[in-house]
Formats: sequence, C-alpha cells, structure tokens
Amino acid sequence: MQAALDRLADRLGKAGASLARASPPLPDLAQAARLHVEMLTAGRSADLPADVYQRRAEAAEALPADAVDLGAVALRGSTLTHRGWIWASRHQADLRQRCRELFKSFDVVLCPPMPTPAFPHDHSNQDARRLDIDGKRVPYLDQIVWASMATVAGLPATVAPIGHSEDDLPIGVQIIGPYLEDRTTIAFAGLIEREFGGFVAPSAR
Repeated sequence: MQAALDRLADRLGKAGASLARASPPLPDLAQAARLHVEMLTAGRSADLPADVYQRRAEAAEALPADAVDLGAVALRGSTLTHRGWIWASRHQADLRQRCRELFKSFDVVLCPPMPTPAFPHDHSNQDARRLDIDGKRVPYLDQIVWASMATVAGLPATVAPIGHSEDDLPIGVQIIGPYLEDRTTIAFAGLIEREFGGFVAPSAR
C-alpha cells in the first residue's frame, strides 16, 4: 500500500502537482482514530441489551488507565457517559478546525483507504480476528484507522484505483477534501484516471 502511494506521489510531482509529505495542521491520525472509535461505539451502545451493556461497563472499568489501543477505546466508548460524549464532541470540533486550517493550503489529502488490499472473508468473532500487516498480526479493528479522519471530521472522501498488489489485488487511494467539497475529491479522482489510467480488473484465477 505504501509503495503504491509513493508511486502515485512521484507521478503527481512529475505532472506538476505541489506535494507535501507533512503539514503542521494535519491532524494526528492516532488521535482521530481513537475519537472515531469512541464516538462510533458510543452511538451504537444505545441498542445493547441491558446484560451486554452491564458486562461491557464492568470490563471497561477493569481496563488499565493507560490502555489506549482501539479495542480498549471501543470498550470504553460503548459505555460512554453524557459528560464523556460532550468532551468527545469538543475534541471533534477541534479536529474539524484543524482540518479547516489544513485545507487553506491544500486541495486534498491522499492516504490509504485501508492498510491492506482485500483479504479472505472471516466470519469469526470480530474481536478475535487478526490481519497480517508487514508481517505483524494486528487486530481487525485497526482497519478502521485510515477512514477515521474523514469520517469523524465529516469530510468527503473518494477512493480511486491506483495499482495492484503483488497478489494482483486492486489498491486504491483515499482522497479526502474540505468540508462539503465532495465534487473536489471526485474531480481529483477523475484527474488521476485521465493522467494515469483507471481501474484495471485483476487477472482471472
């Protein structure tokens, strides 16, 4: 995934686009992911059966104070108090403001939509699932990280094909744009297709 994004960046640079690999206003991805998971699970918790909610509340209370992995964040989020939701909303507002500052200087942000190409269907318990990323087994929930900034900040995002993996699986780029500028991200995807080619189906197996 990283190599495909690097190739795209090189192509864009040669085509005359102005690029930056980092920017001070760029939100911290880890913080955005934790906020996204916290608010997502909090929103879903209203429909939990009472006994399930109680078990999660007890499990969240037993977590170490310094546990900040996404699994722990999800557990705490599923029993988030109203006071906690207010604080999360304030952090969300801060994130949106950082994004507004960022897009004063940039048209779009490019990043992976997911940390891996497609993987085999797995219907086992989601909490127990693991995926291989660069030789390391990571929790399935970590797949949500790259979608977090656009989702929790309410930004438009478009995914465009940019290549294939070593296993001939499609790889895409996530194009994130300013608030309400959906046409910007769609237009940028169209420019990528025009300049570098569009979707090419994987070979039949």
